[in-house]
Amino acid sequence: MVTAFYAGSFDPFTTGHKSIVDRALPLFGKVVIGIGVNTAKRGWQPVEERLDAIRAIYAGEPRVEVVAYSGLTCDAARAAGAAVLLRGVRSCADFEYERNIADVNRNISGLESVFILAHPALACVSSSLVRELAAFGHDYSQYIP
Repeated sequence: MVTAFYAGSFDPFTTGHKSIVDRALPLFGKVVIGIGVNTAKRGWQPVEERLDAIRAIYAGEPRVEVVAYSGLTCDAARAAGAAVLLRGVRSCADFEYERNIADVNRNISGLESVFILAHPALACVSSSLVRELAAFGHDYSQYIP
């Protein structure tokens, strides 16, 4: 059973994130969603709220685990028993950024990265978009599960 580690701040977890996890489940025995915690940054939602929200979404899916971590993603992935890092890619710019990180992660940990392209209808969805809509009082409900 191959475990994939899907890391991000997930602040908040969007329909785009959910799509990546849902499409990864047929490919992997387990997906661990890792919420990276940067104590130097103040999040939009507290980490505990993010953990609870994502766990609620996948409450009926035993192959999804949700954890918080600090430090390097590859170290957290290894601690979770993951064999690969799972990443979602929305655009060419995302791919260039993710490829560089994947190269470093492979060099320091031996972990390969698997990229899943965003569903075209969700390619515009990002956590920062949701936060901006919320900041200006607009409805963002269509972008979160």
